[in-house]
Amino acid sequence: MVLRVFPRPEAGCLYLILLFVATLFFLPKADAQVLPLEQNNALTAEWLVYDADAQELVPYVAAVHSEKHALHQWVTVVPSQPFRIGFVAQQNLCVFLNNQLIFKADSSAAYRLNISEHTAAIKPVDGKMLLTVWHPAQQPNVKGFYNDVQSVGQENESVRRPLPLRIREYVNQNAFIIILLLIGLMYGWLRINYPAEFQSLFDIRSSGRNSKLDEGMLAKPISSWSSILFILAFSLSMALLIAAIHTNVQHIRLFNRLLPVSEANITTKVGIYTLGIFLFVLMKYLFLKFMAFIFGLEEVVVLQYREFIKTLLFLGVFLPFVMLLYLSMNAFIPEIILLVSNILVSLLLLLTVLRVFAAVNKKATVLNLHLFSYLCATEVIPLAVVLKLIVFSF
Repeated sequence: MVLRVFPRPEAGCLYLILLFVATLFFLPKADAQVLPLEQNNALTAEWLVYDADAQELVPYVAAVHSEKHALHQWVTVVPSQPFRIGFVAQQNLCVFLNNQLIFKADSSAAYRLNISEHTAAIKPVDGKMLLTVWHPAQQPNVKGFYNDVQSVGQENESVRRPLPLRIREYVNQNAFIIILLLIGLMYGWLRINYPAEFQSLFDIRSSGRNSKLDEGMLAKPISSWSSILFILAFSLSMALLIAAIHTNVQHIRLFNRLLPVSEANITTKVGIYTLGIFLFVLMKYLFLKFMAFIFGLEEVVVLQYREFIKTLLFLGVFLPFVMLLYLSMNAFIPEIILLVSNILVSLLLLLTVLRVFAAVNKKATVLNLHLFSYLCATEVIPLAVVLKLIVFSF
C-alpha cells in the first residue's frame, strides 16, 4: 500500500485550513506596553523630518520620506527621573539631543540608553528637547525604538537575577502569519494545478527510491515551470523559518554587510532570504557542472542535483509546521524553541546531503577517493557554510 502525504484532491485546501486554525489557536497574545498617562520622559510615535523647502520640521511619512537619514522628535525630559529607551541599532547609528551627540553604535546590536543622564549640559527649548536619530548610510528604523518601562518589581528582580538574559527583538507576528497563509495557498495551488507531480513528489514511499519524477518533472530539474514553482514554495517556507529564528537581521553578519535591511520590515527580510535561497538552489546546478568538469565526473551531475532537489522539496513541506511550533511556543520557552528550530533546519540540510551520498553511491561507490573528494567539495563544504550562516550565527 502506498502512503501519501496528501491523498485527496482537496488536500491543498485542507492544508491551508489546518495552518490557519492552528495559527489562531496556538499563537500567544502580544503583550501591550503600558505607558504612563503623562508623556514626560517617554517616546511617542510622532516622528518628524526636516523639510528643506519649508525650512521646518514636518510629520514623518514612511512612503514619502524614505530617503531621509535623520528623524526627529520633541521630547519632554525631567532630569530627576530616568528616561530609558531601548532599540536595535545598525553600526554607526547616532543619537543626538538638541544637536549634541549622546550615543553612537560601535556595532550592530541591541542597546539601552538613559537619556536623563545626558541632559546636564543641554538646555531645553520651550521646555522640550529635540531627539534626533541619524545614520550615515540608511534611514534609521525608528519603529524599533521603545520606552524601556520597568516596574519596581521588575527592577528588583533584575538586581536579584544572577545571570543576564539575552534580549531578543519583538517581531510583529502578523507578517509571519500572513506569509504562512500565503505558503499554504501556494501549496494548495500547486496541488490543484500539478496533481501528478505533487503526488509523486510527496509520496512517502517514492522518497526512498527513484520514481516517475525522474522521467517527468525532475528529468531536467530547472527546465520546467512546475519544478521552478515547487522550488519557490520551498524557498519561501525556508526563508520564513530563518527570519523567525533570526529575529534580528544583524545576527547574520554576511547579509548585514552586503545589504542592510530594516528590522521592522519583516516582509523585506523574508523576501531577501527567499531570493537568496531560490538563487542558491538554482545556481547549485551550475556549481555542480563546474566542479564535475574539474573532477571529470560530469555523468553524476544530473543524478546528484535531481536527488538534491527531490529531498529538499519533500522535507520542505514540513517547514510550515515547524514555523507554527516556533510562533506558538517562542513566547513561553524561547531558548528551547530556538534550539529545536535550529536542530530541525540542520537535520533537513544534513538529510539532503546524506540522500545525495546514498543516491550517488548506487551508481559508483563513494569509497573511491576521487568521488568522495568531489562530494565533499560539492556537498559537505557548502553544507558547513550554510549551517554557519543559518544556525550558528545566532
